This record gives sequence, C-alpha cells and structure tokens, in this order.
Amino acid sequence: MSGISRREFVATVGAVAGASMMAQQSKAAPSETVRHATIGLGGQGRGHARTFHGLPDCQVVAVCDVDPERRAKALSELEGDVTAYDDFRRILDDDSIDSVSIATPDHWHTPIALWAIEAGKHVYVEKPCSHNMVEGMRLVEAQKKSGLCMQHGTQGRSGPGFVAGVQYMREGNLGKIRFAKAINHQLRGPIGRAEEKDPPEGVDYDMWLGPAPVRPFTQNRWHYNWHWHWDYGTGDMGNDGIHQVDEARWGLGVELPNAVNASGGQLFYDDDHETPDTQTVTFEYDDCYLMYEMRLWTKYPLEGHDNGVVFYGDDGKLEMGRHGCFVTKIGEEPVKLGDGADFGGHIANFVACVKDNNPDGLNAHIREGALSAALCHLGNIGTRVSERLIIDPKTGECTNSEKARALYTRDYRDGYGLPPV
Repeated sequence: MSGISRREFVATVGAVAGASMMAQQSKAAPSETVRHATIGLGGQGRGHARTFHGLPDCQVVAVCDVDPERRAKALSELEGDVTAYDDFRRILDDDSIDSVSIATPDHWHTPIALWAIEAGKHVYVEKPCSHNMVEGMRLVEAQKKSGLCMQHGTQGRSGPGFVAGVQYMREGNLGKIRFAKAINHQLRGPIGRAEEKDPPEGVDYDMWLGPAPVRPFTQNRWHYNWHWHWDYGTGDMGNDGIHQVDEARWGLGVELPNAVNASGGQLFYDDDHETPDTQTVTFEYDDCYLMYEMRLWTKYPLEGHDNGVVFYGDDGKLEMGRHGCFVTKIGEEPVKLGDGADFGGHIANFVACVKDNNPDGLNAHIREGALSAALCHLGNIGTRVSERLIIDPKTGECTNSEKARALYTRDYRDGYGLPPV
C-alpha cells in the first residue's frame, strides 16, 4: 500500500492471537453500569445517546458536538446529569467515562476512535469506520494492541433473521452460493448549489474540518450533505451501501477480493454532489462474485423490497432486507427465517461486551468492519480512477494502478494527523 507498511492486511484484520492477554492489560471493565459518552449529535448520534441511555446497565454522562443547537437538542432528549461539550478531547480526558460512540462525519471516525482507544475507552464507531484504506488497518492494529472493545455500526450482524440466514447458507441448504447482489436503491433528493458564507454562530468550523483541507463553509458541506463530498464522506456506498456490502460479504464468507470492476457517475444530480448517484461494483473472488448496485433516484418498491442483499445458490435464493430474511427454494414459496437488523440489540451487545471486557463477543468486531469498509473504499477508488483494480487479497494492495494506490490514504492537516498506534 502506498506510503504505509506492506504487512498483510487480512492478517492484520483477522488476527486475534494475544488479544486476551492485551485485554488483561487494559482498563478493568465496569462491573455494574457503563458510563458512556456520544460524540456527534446528528440524527444517528442522538439515536445512539437515547439507546445507550435507555439500557438498564448504561448511563450516558456526556455528549459532544461542535454545533450548539445539536448539543442543546441532545440534552433535551436525555434525563439525568449529562454534560455537553464542544470538544471531544474533554471526554477523552475524563477517566470516569468507560466508553464512547462516534457518530461524526466519516473523516473524523478513525482519528477520534484512535485517540479514544489511546485514552482507554471502549469504542462503538459508526460506519464506515474509516475514511480510507489505511485508517481501517490502523483501527484494527489499535484494537488488538489495547484489548478493548471496538464495535462497528453495521447492525445487520445483530439481526436475528440475518444470523439465521447466514447459518442456513453455511449448512448448505441452498447448495453452493455463487453470487450475492448488494442493492442500495432509494430516492435521495438533489441538494442544489449553496453559496459560501460564514459558519453558524458558536460553531468551531476549523475543528469540524479537522483532518480535511480548509475550504469555505457552505450548507452543502455541513449537516448531512457532507456525505456527498470526498473530503468528508464516502458517498452512499460508504454511508448506506456498506450495510448491504457487509451482509453480502458475511453471507458469502469472503474477505478481500482478487479484482474490482467499478463504474459510476451522476445520471440524476446536477448540483454540489461530488459522489455518484449511480454506481455498480463487482468484487471478484476465487469461486463467487459480490455485486453492489446503487441507484439514488429509485423508490424502494421497485425491487419488491427495500435496500437488501440477494444470495443466489444452486438450489434457490435468500434475501435480506429491513423486513427480515426470506428464503425461496426453487419451486417453493418464500419462507421467513426471522427479522432484520437490530440497532438496539447491537448497542446492547456492545455494552455487554464492555462489561465483560470481551471484544471477541462483539457481533461486529472492528476487524469485520474494517474489511467491509475496505470493499467500499475499493469500490469508490475504482469508480474515481475508472480502472479495473487488481488486488492482492493477502495484503489489500492494488498491484496495477498508481492512481488507485494514491487514494489509499489522504493528506492530513497539520495538528490533525492520525495518532501513532
């Protein structure tokens, strides 16, 4: 990989040897109530805070966002003694806080997670855990070194129906699974073109930019619309599509591919979007393919279901979506195996593992999150450079494109570089 150690990526994200020894060296797990803090207070972050706070064995004691309006809104939704901060470092300095959840823009996920692990906090980090390939590797290395819990926000892995579906395929009930299609189709409206202006009053915009280049403030680089700018987001492949990519990879039982074919562009938008509204990516493995298909101008009902994954086997198909998991054997009617993703259960799993100091009990361990994020990064990289990427599945390195390797990492602003692992 460009500019970093060429140690094997899969070996890094898959290795667990020595983790239990490291866990013994880390901070003791809380015995009764986990004291938690949420960093990033948009809709997803406030959902974190409410869900963590609602568990009987967890208490949210602090929240953080650079936007004073979001801090106030979060506080209004939480009962009890909760402190609001505009600087996440104040949370990391508080030794009484056991864990943090990170729901900031993507470009802040890895830096905050690394600093939190360094501060001895267990971490729940939203998807995608990283903004680029190198960051994912750093997270896995940091977790392994610390022995702390680091859960990835791909809550499909806590869905009872999805768990049952993967087990159903593992037992050979559909024969050989040769193809999985990860479908991200939804209607996301245009964002228009926003003028440059001053940031909102009371907002530390320089802190919000963090590792990213300094650019003028606009509403389209701000709340939620940051997703559609490469400096801060990863497009909808990393935003929403990562759920389907993760579930498809999980069901197929694969890690990094041998090759990536990607294309994408804007067939719908003509505005400040930098990322595609239409994208197709095929990941080639030894004996199966994983295909990602994205359309941001299609309402859910067109496919007969919402965003989901379809696994095609010799003896039938299995579908995962927000309405659950269904199997259809050839010549038979569909059968429901169980319900879909479970956000609350995912957070409860994290809290239980924090209390037990048991990272291996996590439903979405960071080594799995980093692999799924890597597929999204590779899909975006292939789209941006318009080349077929040949990948070494042992190292994750792209062996045929210097342009692609250059996008494996980014330039970090002075004072906002990644902390050492």
